[in-house]
Amino acid sequence: MSNEDEEEQRRIKKRVATAIRNMQMEQQKKELMKQLLDNAAYERLMNIRVANPDLYSQISNVIMSLAQTSRLQDKMTEPQLLALLNRLTFRKETKIHFEHK
Repeated sequence: MSNEDEEEQRRIKKRVATAIRNMQMEQQKKELMKQLLDNAAYERLMNIRVANPDLYSQISNVIMSLAQTSRLQDKMTEPQLLALLNRLTFRKETKIHFEHK
């Protein structure tokens, strides 16, 4: 085997190891979310994960930090999750005003 082939094999192994590590971390995050959320909220969060992965990452990080700081006493319900989502995604509406001459 040439040096180029060996280098390519190392790159492939590194990518596979990184992908496996990412999958394991994602699985651990899902298990933690299952423990912290009730069934309806968990299903909603998984739907968000499919539709908007960045928002899923942001909301799951907020939920984990709430749990770590003991500000989450019971399992989070779907209405609580929706309220949290509204706070994270709130944007002031722009108004367009037309002046007629």
